Amino acid sequence: MRHLPAAVVVLAVALGVAGFVYGETDDSPGLQLLSALFVIGAVAVAVRLSRRTR
Repeated sequence: MRHLPAAVVVLAVALGVAGFVYGETDDSPGLQLLSALFVIGAVAVAVRLSRRTR
């Protein structure tokens, strides 16, 4: 149960990167922006979780 938040963050980053790549191939700047924000948010949550556990 302790590793569940980390797994969710990794999944969110993977989905964000996949969305970014798909948005690039589909030439969709909106999807790229949303995917980039999704990845940035997931990284911010990961940093927050790592600081809280110390």
